[in-house]
Amino acid sequence: MARLFVIEGTDGSGKTTQAKLAADALRRKGVYVRELSFPTRGTAGSAFVELYLGGGLGEHPEDTGAYAASTFFACDRYISYRLDWHADYRRDDCVIVACRYTSANAVHQLAKLPRAEWDNFLDWLWDFEYKKLGIPEPDSVIYLDMPPELSVSLIAKRASQTGQSRDIHETDFEYIKSCRTAALYAATRFEWKLIPAYVVDISEGAPQLILRTPEEIHADIMKAMGFGE
Repeated sequence: MARLFVIEGTDGSGKTTQAKLAADALRRKGVYVRELSFPTRGTAGSAFVELYLGGGLGEHPEDTGAYAASTFFACDRYISYRLDWHADYRRDDCVIVACRYTSANAVHQLAKLPRAEWDNFLDWLWDFEYKKLGIPEPDSVIYLDMPPELSVSLIAKRASQTGQSRDIHETDFEYIKSCRTAALYAATRFEWKLIPAYVVDISEGAPQLILRTPEEIHADIMKAMGFGE
């Protein structure tokens, strides 16, 4: 079977960039690589996801419960696996690099629930996606950590530069804060490899959050995947 690596993180943390950098670096090493990105926007499998993220089920993430929203994303992954990358996963020489995966449900949907329900939800989620649906379980999840203040700033900058509208996950600051708390909890429980996407600069007195360069983050990711220099 292929080795499946997931690049995860809160919104604005640079997941897409880092997944691409990792895939390109592996190809330069002669590795057969398959890139994945979830949700699979524009496909039939992502219809419910896009309805939800576009605000069709409510303007706020909490308008759709954690279990219902998780099901939308899980089914998108299931359809993608069955129709698109099932054959590549069965190749022993393949490395799959996924931008977001089941771990994204842990980040974004866990945050909607009371703390006392977190473990039950995570148990349900892992059983639902990996056992009931039968999609592959990752060999490793690499989580890019970023404070919500920096996430919001980068999301706004990206939207301004690209003209891409922000989804309901990206417009709610309190929700983004809750997602980071949930993500760090899940990262500890499932032993994700946590890589900071920022540093705290105190050179000018008051602490400032500074984004690390893509090259610095990339180097850490390659080491976490076991392909570092």
